[in-house]
Amino acid sequence: MPMTVRAIGPDDASDVRLLDDLGALLAHRHRRHRLASPLLDPAWERPEHARSVLAEQLADPETSGAVAHDGERAVAYLLAKVSDNSTWGASAWVESAGIATAGLDGDAETLRDLYALAAQSWVDGGHPVHYALVPASDAALVDGFFRLGFGLQHVHAARVPAPASAPSSGVVVRSARREDVPVLARLDRELPLHQGRSPVFSAGHLPTEDEALQEWEESFDDERFATFVAEVDGEVVGSAIGCALEVSSSHAGPARLDHAGFLGFAAVLPSARGHGAGRALGEAVIGWSHAQGHRSVVTDWRATNLLSSRTWPKLGFEPTFLRLHRVVGY
Repeated sequence: MPMTVRAIGPDDASDVRLLDDLGALLAHRHRRHRLASPLLDPAWERPEHARSVLAEQLADPETSGAVAHDGERAVAYLLAKVSDNSTWGASAWVESAGIATAGLDGDAETLRDLYALAAQSWVDGGHPVHYALVPASDAALVDGFFRLGFGLQHVHAARVPAPASAPSSGVVVRSARREDVPVLARLDRELPLHQGRSPVFSAGHLPTEDEALQEWEESFDDERFATFVAEVDGEVVGSAIGCALEVSSSHAGPARLDHAGFLGFAAVLPSARGHGAGRALGEAVIGWSHAQGHRSVVTDWRATNLLSSRTWPKLGFEPTFLRLHRVVGY
């Protein structure tokens, strides 16, 4: 019997057989993924765990997609949630649990069939911007998305924590103090300023100086965050922030590592780059994560951010997921 592809959505959330198949597919995908990225949470290898999350996602009225059947058995699926906001536009998001295949030859073509069916409803509904979070080690899925017009936008990565190394000569890293708030506010603007330039061209929100200053005044004592600054010649030139990964809403589902730390922010003033301050700040957060007893430490970066995409892999961060991106109609 030839493979068939059909649309799925909230009406399928009570289909026990379908949910069993989808849970098994995601668990199998995650099992393969952990062979390449063993720091990922093993809980997702349990079909019942994967099934429960997929059931919740499928019941969401903003979620839709497609499933491929070989006879009565589902062999692949694709799910996305549509969203409308000022940051990402009218978009459809395939999150980290939103796609799985059987891990067989032809997976890339199956994905292309799934997307061809599902994407039409997303576009018809006014959501022409599409994102997909895909296991970095799954060459077939990455290839399938690339041949659907997607490109690489963002990288998620992880490594094992370790004690911080001594900074390079001339760089001093320490915990931030309240008197650092003015320069911390300045550095808060530096990252979106940098990413708004070539070759990133991000449209991310740029806070005003007053907004950044007020936010730091209000949040400086938040114990969820560990803030570090780097000094060169006695002047603060950079900062970085560490926290528990669950604080980050951008790391969810299989992409959320269990009991992990997160390098959530780092910036260095342009005039001070080249001294090793960025590397030293990254190592400080890795060391903080080690001291917190985290099993792993995670970060992410825009693939087109030349500084991040060169610095973080040198610190041992290995890709776990890739966020792919397509704008329909161009």
